[in-house]
Amino acid sequence: MCGIALSIGPEADPATFRRMLAALAPRGEVTETRQEAGLLAGVRRLRIVDRERAVQPWVTLDKRHLLCYNGEVFNHHELRAELTRLGYAFDGVSDTEVVLAAFRQWGEEAVHRLRGEYAFVVVERASGRAYLARDPLGVKSLYWSRSPGCLHLASEVKALVGHGAPISEVPPGHHGWAEPDGAVRLRPYVDLRSLGAGRPVIDDPDEAALLVRVALTDSIRVRLDTDLTVGVVLSGGLDSSLALLHTRQLHPDCLAITIGVPGSPDVAYARRLAADLGVPHEVIELRPRDIRLADIREAIRISELTEYGDIINAVVSVPIFRRLHELGIKVVLTGDGSDELFGGYPMYHQVGPERSRRLFLHKIRNLGRTELQRVDRASMGHGVEARVPFLDLKLVDLAMRLPLELKLRDGQEKWILRRAFADLLPDYVRRRPKHPMSYSSGLHERARLYKPFFARLHRSYGYHLLDPVRRDFDSVLSRCGNDLDRAIADGLARPDYTVFEHVRDLVGAARWNTAPVVRRMVNPRRARGGDEASLPG
Repeated sequence: MCGIALSIGPEADPATFRRMLAALAPRGEVTETRQEAGLLAGVRRLRIVDRERAVQPWVTLDKRHLLCYNGEVFNHHELRAELTRLGYAFDGVSDTEVVLAAFRQWGEEAVHRLRGEYAFVVVERASGRAYLARDPLGVKSLYWSRSPGCLHLASEVKALVGHGAPISEVPPGHHGWAEPDGAVRLRPYVDLRSLGAGRPVIDDPDEAALLVRVALTDSIRVRLDTDLTVGVVLSGGLDSSLALLHTRQLHPDCLAITIGVPGSPDVAYARRLAADLGVPHEVIELRPRDIRLADIREAIRISELTEYGDIINAVVSVPIFRRLHELGIKVVLTGDGSDELFGGYPMYHQVGPERSRRLFLHKIRNLGRTELQRVDRASMGHGVEARVPFLDLKLVDLAMRLPLELKLRDGQEKWILRRAFADLLPDYVRRRPKHPMSYSSGLHERARLYKPFFARLHRSYGYHLLDPVRRDFDSVLSRCGNDLDRAIADGLARPDYTVFEHVRDLVGAARWNTAPVVRRMVNPRRARGGDEASLPG
């Protein structure tokens, strides 16, 4: 919903603060600030809930506390009703006001009551102490750095690089207090490593399917609580198709958007589903040769990502949200997170149940700096709020209680998800194997040509003050035989690719990219005919 920036302490500088907030300008439509001695707070607000009255920074009636808040809390209606019974009076109907009232009522325990995707800062105005909190999965982000006499906080790294000081991240599911001139003490309020632990395994397929169906449907429902048109990023695969099918049922004012190479299977499947549902469909046709160094540079600037594969995926994501912004869409659903929960990656099925569980949890714990960071930056970098229903904490906890044999069965990944919605999914979607959006159309291989430039471009924006670019962990894991401990140790010992590895990768990418040209030269008629994709009947 927003980009937030704060400078707290006796040396808080208005000019520096203005530059921080300006770096976050694309995240919202209006700039709202409060500036006083030792406290500069501002928000670049994307107006979605209670658009006229949810002005930030929000200050309590007694002036004791100030809130800067980014994200959405989807159970704010229920919390408002409970807080009203406890004697609170509200000026409007925004979740912003509810978050601060919840903190006032329950203190640090309030985060256990919030269901949503958020990062926020509550400041005690008298002391300058700040309470920081980030949602359990890390859908929204929060960073901090210091300069002499001042603590700086912001939604993105790019707002903090100007200080030239090391930058730290509030980890997913963490909260705690920061002193303006002292320590930042954070601790977890959700332990992602123990999700589902100690609770009964759900191994009955009928029970598991019913629970998955109820949990995902409810997760999508609460994320559709808006009077705005809702977009759905539609790849043509299982997860995004489920998001669109539910959205069409629960919020008919919707639009699907797809990116892909003309004639690719992704585009063909997406077109068919949108047409069958009668949903307006925006298709961005992008050919591999359209991806240039300028697109790589822009994806790195926007995304701040630190793994090569995530940067490549961001190259494909950025045009989607740019187009949504042009269409005036401010809320969008994505299918991100399903592969991590329901066994969409081969590595889960190449090890035993216990090792696969550790791999599941490792992927989930790192989504905040990989896939979810890509989604947040690419969307909010164009004033669009992306919501991720597969990563509702209730659904994640449920997925961790499902045995591996319900996630992969008869050679089909995400089997239980297909079973849960068998009556809702068209056969051509339900039976379709996994094809990642960028891989299946050749866009990924085109972006690989520019990998040797990634680290230098990343450093040029100052993002190394948080973390340098590192080799893809999935490739390290694969080389280590999916042994998580070995892969972590190897990643620490050799954090980036060597020059030889970059050259080898570049040669492979160049060979792949020149092959279509050679085919067209040898047999132009057949090459043109081979570009067309067809769907099963």
